[in-house]
Amino acid sequence: MSKAKHPTPDIQPTRLRKLLGDLIDIYSPSGKEEQIVRFTERYLKHHGLEVTRQEVDGNRFNVIVWPENEHDIEVCLVGHLDTIAAYDLEDYGFHEEDDTLYGLGSTDMKAGCAAMMEAFAVLAEGGEPFPPIGLALVVGEEEESDGAKALVREYSFPWAIIGEPTNLKPCLGHYGYMEVQLRTKGKRVHSSIPELGHNAIESMLRLLLLVIEYAGLSPKLFCNVRQLTSYPAGFVVPDACESWLDLHLHPESRIDVLRVDLERLVDSANRSTPGLDAQIRFEDTYSGYRVSKRSPQVKALREIYEAMGMTWEPQDFRSHSDGSVLWTAGVNPVILGPGHLEEAHTPEESVSFDQVVEAARLYLAFARSLLATVP
Repeated sequence: MSKAKHPTPDIQPTRLRKLLGDLIDIYSPSGKEEQIVRFTERYLKHHGLEVTRQEVDGNRFNVIVWPENEHDIEVCLVGHLDTIAAYDLEDYGFHEEDDTLYGLGSTDMKAGCAAMMEAFAVLAEGGEPFPPIGLALVVGEEEESDGAKALVREYSFPWAIIGEPTNLKPCLGHYGYMEVQLRTKGKRVHSSIPELGHNAIESMLRLLLLVIEYAGLSPKLFCNVRQLTSYPAGFVVPDACESWLDLHLHPESRIDVLRVDLERLVDSANRSTPGLDAQIRFEDTYSGYRVSKRSPQVKALREIYEAMGMTWEPQDFRSHSDGSVLWTAGVNPVILGPGHLEEAHTPEESVSFDQVVEAARLYLAFARSLLATVP
């Protein structure tokens, strides 16, 4: 008489829902992730996984789960545990309405992190051979990407899936990103006699209009004026103004050409506007990229979509993410996670729980598919 075959473990939606609610309820803005990384570490260990702390700085660390033979790893699932700062410290936590889960970081990207953690918990409890896949839950993505930078300094892997919100559409392309600082100078005088001074804010506004007009000429370039600050404060005409811009450009666009064009635009504005004395400085700069749709990893992912009855519609990811850091380090990152990007960083941030469950099943199926490639 043959032995009964045990069913293959599957995602547990009730456990996943509680996990995501717990993650959302832990306030974890960039730089203050100590509580959430400790919670994540305990949770994964409780479910039988070997966890490694990777120090980033001080009390901040990445949470790493790595295969026993790290040289055989094919893919790493990557998620960031930090969020932006709360709009309201009295009202940022988890709450739900039917299928919709609300709270700071719900879609960006604690939903993706929870789905990955649930997939790994199922792998650990199933008693099956562990696939050549890693899990890295990192800190600092919303600010300096210092967690991702630490990850690629110490660990090597050829492919990654990053659980940023893509509505579960696989993003094989990723927009480039450029962070720009503009500065203008003026002449300080008493606020009641502005005609005797030179207002640095007015100069900055004229310069910003030129940059916005330039960006508007291209359907593949998106410009956001993120911050505008003048100095000094008080009842005076300001003699200094500083502005920070986010520029996102299509994966095929030349970021070096954009940089030269912006430098020329500022030089031209200085020549045509006496006393402007504008300066431009480039901070974080990442070229866009596109991974090969013909690679075995992408083909395997597509087969899983078809097996799960999901529509395969590759997209380009329009935001900045840790994918840019990984790509620069030689990794091929696919951006793929639950939630909508337009929900991220809003006071009403939310995610469909059904989609979080589907993401967890997708990650689990992909991990198991890697066992077929192990000799």
